[in-house]
Amino acid sequence: MKEKRQAMILEIIRSQEIETQEQLLAALAERGVRCTQATISRDIKELRLIKEQSRSGRYVYSTSRQQQTADRTQGLQSILREGVISSDWAQNLVVLKTMPALANAAAATLDGMDWPDMVGSIAGDDTVLVIMRTSADAERFCEDLRDMTK
Repeated sequence: MKEKRQAMILEIIRSQEIETQEQLLAALAERGVRCTQATISRDIKELRLIKEQSRSGRYVYSTSRQQQTADRTQGLQSILREGVISSDWAQNLVVLKTMPALANAAAATLDGMDWPDMVGSIAGDDTVLVIMRTSADAERFCEDLRDMTK
């Protein structure tokens, strides 16, 4: 029940501007979830929710940037772990072999990870070409990728 309630809380704060715990309680009640303010307070702490200024200028509950980054990185690593078959490098170029039709997802994943020494990537159906700044960067990238996809 706790996991379901917390997932619902995240859904609510993504879809509505929630300023107070009372508003959050009301939104949960509308979805058939009854709980106390103390429970909501614990959920907010466990989910690491913060208040940040919305476009309307109000301070509303939001997930922390650190948590968003951690969640995103985990998801991206999962895509790479399941989709990349092999990697190799020559000079500053890295070639990734993926499962059929997953090269675009892998390339988008890598682009989204903001690797500091990656210039960019180009994807086909089952192959991604990653351009690194130097040969050493390409070698390190392959090593990091292999560690990440173990």
